[in-house]
Amino acid sequence: MPVLTNIPRRRIRSLPLNVVIPNILTLFALCAGVSAMRFGIEERWERAVIALLIASLLDGIDGRVARLLRGTSKFGAELDSLSDMVCFGVAPAIILYRFAMQGSAGIGWALCLGYAACMALRLARFNTMIGDPDKPAWAVNYFTGVPAPAAAFLVLTPLTLSNEFEHGIFSNPVLVGIFLIGVSFLMVSRIPTFAFKKGRVPVRGVLPLLLMIVALAGFLVTQPWLTLGGLSLIYLGSIPLSVRAYRRRAAADLQDSLDDDDFDACV
Repeated sequence: MPVLTNIPRRRIRSLPLNVVIPNILTLFALCAGVSAMRFGIEERWERAVIALLIASLLDGIDGRVARLLRGTSKFGAELDSLSDMVCFGVAPAIILYRFAMQGSAGIGWALCLGYAACMALRLARFNTMIGDPDKPAWAVNYFTGVPAPAAAFLVLTPLTLSNEFEHGIFSNPVLVGIFLIGVSFLMVSRIPTFAFKKGRVPVRGVLPLLLMIVALAGFLVTQPWLTLGGLSLIYLGSIPLSVRAYRRRAAADLQDSLDDDDFDACV
């Protein structure tokens, strides 16, 4: 039977705009991450942190925009993962190396490489866990390990605080190395952390929440570096709370399953 080798393929001549817009936002985030690397190499730390902040904001909305416009695609998911690796894995590693670790011989560079590698492993694991059928429905409110944007700002805490306090302690290679090792571990760990994806706010809590956001915006304008550093430390302090909440929910789920099995046995 002859093999047909010249079968004409149907080419896609146009794409709907709702598919293109989220990818444009992702590319803007990627450009912000690369710009952060440039500012870090030039030792313009404030601009480097601002560029990463812009990248994290764009990373937070591109997926939501895609779902809102019904423009999700496999291409967009892969592009988003690559952008996250550059913005939150490579950029912080280069920035911190220039900030404090370049005088630590090969050890400083090794720690920065380890952070970037752990970011790649964390993103790869996240991509393979999407759509896991064995995952309970309530687990959507938790990440496994610290997510990429949060990890980037956690590891940059010494840099953000050094912009507020003119002390050499925050640029100490030992302190920065501890943050690099600790955040790298948190990224690849199985520790559950709050996702804040489908949380619900009580009606009575809407107004206080809006007032808190307004106050946070004011602090970001007047005391940006102290506020960013404080938010990173608050998030770090929330990890034990997320572990406790996850274990309680898992234990309750297990108990409900055992009760159902006992009921079926009695029937």
